[in-house]
Amino acid sequence: MKVLLLKDPKDKESGPDPYVKELGLYGFEATLIPVLSFEFVSLESLFEKQLSHPEHYGGLIFTSPRALEAIKICLRENSKNEAWSKSLKQQWNTKPAYVVGKATASLVFLLPLLTVEEIGLSPQGEKSGNAEKLAEYICSREKPHSSSLLFPCGAMKREVLPTALKEKGVPLESLTVYQTAPHSHLQQSLSSYFSQQGIPASIVFFSPSGVKFCLQYIQKLSSDLANHVKFAAIGPTTAEAMEAAGVAVSCTAQSPTPQDLAAGIQKALHPQNCMLSE
Repeated sequence: MKVLLLKDPKDKESGPDPYVKELGLYGFEATLIPVLSFEFVSLESLFEKQLSHPEHYGGLIFTSPRALEAIKICLRENSKNEAWSKSLKQQWNTKPAYVVGKATASLVFLLPLLTVEEIGLSPQGEKSGNAEKLAEYICSREKPHSSSLLFPCGAMKREVLPTALKEKGVPLESLTVYQTAPHSHLQQSLSSYFSQQGIPASIVFFSPSGVKFCLQYIQKLSSDLANHVKFAAIGPTTAEAMEAAGVAVSCTAQSPTPQDLAAGIQKALHPQNCMLSE
């Protein structure tokens, strides 16, 4: 059975994509189609006005790997990397780096210039899974009216986390460091997949942006057969976006990991097998 994953593939250097690999263990044939493209902005400001002044902040918040990638790009310049290595990383090392999920947390460690040894970030809150739970976690640890938390984010960020922190009096300074747009080959890639592979048994959305950019094409390409597709979401935020767009969500991963997603799809596509195993 075929599963269409609407996400970017993992970097080739780091081995097979974990979602494709995990779904393969269940006997599914998974295919990745990149959905989003990103343009990084305000990076000079991010370094000069924010990262260069850790004394002004109580910590960092990351809700997407792209925000961390923005820091990586900042540090490609030798002078900035040198300044970071000499003093800035030690100062940030004393502050928490709140992250929304394991994928973002792992990127803190895995980015070439941003290993623990080099940047000293201490990820916290990685088990939260979504912005709502991360906001609760942050509010339980941060005192009202303390130093602002720096929040590098995308232009399409949700307001759940900023609103929750504001209600609790936890200062937040947001800075847009990337903008999201549809991948330039998205429509062509979807058309090629459906014409060559047919209608997949399951289609997985990995972000609200993916729902926004893909759904119209998928509905057109699958026509009346869309009712037979099991639509899956990587998490509750994406599931909400799907439901708001009129998509029946067959499963939502309990946590945004390959293991939980594969188990959820297995249960959605083979409910009888799952009941027998229980």
